[in-house]
Amino acid sequence: MVVIFLFFIAGLWMADGVALLVAPERMIATLRQSLIVAPGFIKWGGVAALLGLVLLFGTKGLPYQPLWMVVGLSMVAKGVFLYAGPDRWRLRIVKWCLERDVVDYRIWGLGLCALSVLLLDALGWGQGL
Repeated sequence: MVVIFLFFIAGLWMADGVALLVAPERMIATLRQSLIVAPGFIKWGGVAALLGLVLLFGTKGLPYQPLWMVVGLSMVAKGVFLYAGPDRWRLRIVKWCLERDVVDYRIWGLGLCALSVLLLDALGWGQGL
């Protein structure tokens, strides 16, 4: 069951990464619009925290385990901050993140794609190729 969640995380990272590589302006514009229409959307950071816990505890024994520990802890910290952090700080950080240069989003997208491929490799996906 945990493996399914790990594949889900890898798929999310790949989808987000490719979107940021191909059309960062469109993706950020859509995110801005979502935050205007539903400001409570940011509270979904709790989901990131839960997925970070899955990464922390579900990757025991997998290759690159130190990487998954760091990424999982980062996801938990980000998720808890977005869910329960002070509004003033949270809004300031989200605003800063949404005002980056296009190249910054593309670099982040490349990182997400790399994490996705590493997680898929750790799960043994594509071993028979």
